[in-house]
Amino acid sequence: MNDSHNAIERMETDPVVGLQKQQVLQRQEEGLTNKNVSSATKTTSDIIKENVFTYFNGIFLVLAILLIMVGSFRDLTFLIVIIANSVIGIVQELHAKKVLDDLSLVGRAKVMTIRDGVRVELDSEELVLDDMVVLSAGCQIPADAILQRGSVTVNESLLTGESDEIVKRPGDELLSGSFIVSGECIARLDQVGADSYISKLTLQATKSKDGEQSEMIRALDKLVKVVGILIIPIGITLFVQQYVISGNDLKNSVTGMVASVLGMIPEGLYLMATVAMAVSATRLATRQVLIHNMKCIETLARVNVLCVDKTGTITEPRMTVHAVLPMLDSYDGRATGEWLAAFVGAQAVDNITMEALQEYFADASVGLHADTVQGFSSKTKYSGVQFGANCFVLGAPEFVLREDYAAQAELIEEHSRAGYRVLVFAAYDGTLQGEALTERATTLAYVLLSNPIREGAKETFAYFARQGVEVRVISGDNPVTVSEVAAQAGIANAGRYIDASTLKTPEDIASAATKYVVFGRVTPDQKRALVQAMKAKGETVAMTGDGVNDVLALKDADCSIAMASGSEAASQVAQLVLMDSDFSRMPAVVMEGRRVVNNIERTASLFLVKNIFSMLLSIFSVCMVLKYPLEPAQISLISMFTIGIPGFIMSLEPNKERIRGRFLSKVILKALPAGLTDFLVVSAMVIFCREFAVNAADVSTACTVIVAIVGFMILYRIASPMTKAHWIMLVGVITGWLFCVIEISHLFAINSISKQCAMLLIVFAMLTEPLLRYLSLLVEKANALYRRMYTKWRNSHKKE
Repeated sequence: MNDSHNAIERMETDPVVGLQKQQVLQRQEEGLTNKNVSSATKTTSDIIKENVFTYFNGIFLVLAILLIMVGSFRDLTFLIVIIANSVIGIVQELHAKKVLDDLSLVGRAKVMTIRDGVRVELDSEELVLDDMVVLSAGCQIPADAILQRGSVTVNESLLTGESDEIVKRPGDELLSGSFIVSGECIARLDQVGADSYISKLTLQATKSKDGEQSEMIRALDKLVKVVGILIIPIGITLFVQQYVISGNDLKNSVTGMVASVLGMIPEGLYLMATVAMAVSATRLATRQVLIHNMKCIETLARVNVLCVDKTGTITEPRMTVHAVLPMLDSYDGRATGEWLAAFVGAQAVDNITMEALQEYFADASVGLHADTVQGFSSKTKYSGVQFGANCFVLGAPEFVLREDYAAQAELIEEHSRAGYRVLVFAAYDGTLQGEALTERATTLAYVLLSNPIREGAKETFAYFARQGVEVRVISGDNPVTVSEVAAQAGIANAGRYIDASTLKTPEDIASAATKYVVFGRVTPDQKRALVQAMKAKGETVAMTGDGVNDVLALKDADCSIAMASGSEAASQVAQLVLMDSDFSRMPAVVMEGRRVVNNIERTASLFLVKNIFSMLLSIFSVCMVLKYPLEPAQISLISMFTIGIPGFIMSLEPNKERIRGRFLSKVILKALPAGLTDFLVVSAMVIFCREFAVNAADVSTACTVIVAIVGFMILYRIASPMTKAHWIMLVGVITGWLFCVIEISHLFAINSISKQCAMLLIVFAMLTEPLLRYLSLLVEKANALYRRMYTKWRNSHKKE
């Protein structure tokens, strides 16, 4: 027991009665509650802090102070965009938080608790020290407890890494974070809140680690960090060059430096990505899809292998008994049907199989007393009951009959091929030990069960096939049965099946992972190993599941999806939970992921054009000892109409294209030609204007026009194919830009220009289109050449 509880007077209560109301209030006043167990979304203050107190906002604040100090108030217009960005981010995240919190209340783990002699369902956070809780199959243990009544089989895999199932009896300790596999018990909470394992391990064991991020977010992080480091030395060097070396006045030196830094900062890029992700999470939430980790939105869009369980995913999460086929009419003086009815009556309803059997034998009353009851275990694949000297087992034929299976295989597989799940009810010559059977089992009856195919399953699997996503069915049931069900659901190559009990080594599993489509008789460890084997082959793997036996595989998959109607364990481990357990929602989830990633990829290129151009122009200005040609207000004007507004619009529009290639390299390759075009044309124009003695104000205005023209051209390219909506957007932003240039030009440092400057502007403006076109071709050819050389080098190293 934890030292913090040693000095606390423990409340010994009857397990059937539990704590009294006054005792609960006392525990609450003492602070001995189970708070901080459930994971939660960020607080409102956290959201505000994260959107306001950022590295780049700190830089913007310094830049604003510098501009105020030199009296350049007009150039503070960039603050409008920065404030708007932060406000939009805060509002959107708060909205997403509200929706997700509301759904989390629905999906949060509930615990059956005994108080004042009455069983009530409470959130895990409402529990207090010494509460009596009722735990059954599929429950996650909410806090460390001592078992009082009953017996259960516990899987502590999330705590120990071992998937062994341990039988717990009265007096045994139940560790929070582990799961009940079978049985039912009453337990007294012994450690709660920060003192329990759950506070420290639940987030590690049942959620993705905080450091885990999608490829896109990792790439954006890397980009922002690199730029964040470079802008400070470049900005300082540019200021020194303009103020000290060139002898410009303080105001012009500061505004030039501020303009260059503003141009280099991808201020809206990361925000746009996170807001787009938050919008997606909110959209999915309204469709009854709960996102535990936004990483999975992108990951699911990249998935090329989808692993599904049969029960609960392909089929409905319920079973019906089709028939009981006696092989022997009686055993030890009783009809086989009576023994089976007594067996079923002795078992707890802790899985859908037993639920179907108890419904089937609801009217049977035998009156036999069970001496020993052993619930079903996904490890041993059977359940058992001892009636005096007679021991009976019910389970998977291969595991119950063992070496005698071959003699009955043809008959069993005939039923399996018809799509039924076959269980063998047998008299066992040994005793129940909770381990694999070792003695002979005599078949008394076959129990045929069936699961109806989920509505919409065929259409869903057909969709994944069209998208190039391979489906693998991983189930604990007979492979022949699973294969037949998979074929009925329209899964391609469902005839390629294997019995996983024949896979003895990691090498066998690795080979089978790519060779077969349907895997039957799979243990929880094997499910995990199959997922790991597929990932090792370079596949991006998604795993769906709804049971305790899916937990290990869900934890290791790139993207994990759970059905809310299944066990609490699966729902808490999964990154994404289908709250209405409707698998047909999966295509919409994939589409949402593709929309987000593709649109962010497109609009990220718009941001990088400005960053590439500004960085190159800043370095060029330092090297050539030139004044930076653009003003901060002009940078804000260009950003608003060529990046901000169109980027936000395009980030929210539909996009169903498959995701290909790496995010950062694709974004840079799209942005590079336009960034280089801007730099080459503007730098050349600055040189020419200097030679023709054009004044600095005219040069700034002309450069603003040039950069805007290239911005609109790259916007046209990125928005293609041009739909009616895209044309409206393009015409709208051009019109808005023209209005600002003509009607409120003084706000953005736009001046009328001389005839000389106008002629140079026309010449260089005409150069932008062919230069952009040829630079695009050059970048494409250079990229293709690099890929050929890299492929050749990689192949040569493989041969070595």
